[in-house]
Amino acid sequence: MAKRNATSHTIADLLKTYIEGSKLEKGLNKVSAEEAWHQVMGPPISKYTTKVVLKGGTLVIHLSSSVLREELTYGKDKIMSLINDSLDTPLVTELILK
Repeated sequence: MAKRNATSHTIADLLKTYIEGSKLEKGLNKVSAEEAWHQVMGPPISKYTTKVVLKGGTLVIHLSSSVLREELTYGKDKIMSLINDSLDTPLVTELILK
């Protein structure tokens, strides 16, 4: 009977290694950024959000209310900080509101 390998890995570590090795990381980051936007901003702002797109480090938010877009423009840095804190990684470097 063959001996077992003495090293052991957690499932989380194995999944992380697999995701980093494959091309799944970009897609997962896009989904995570969209979820973080809705979580951080809450239902009142989420209902005016029509589209959330992550391109590189730029998070592009499409809003249906021009008044809301103008109000959120004043807090871009705070919003980016909250989203990055929610993601536990500095993924978003720029925020564009359309």
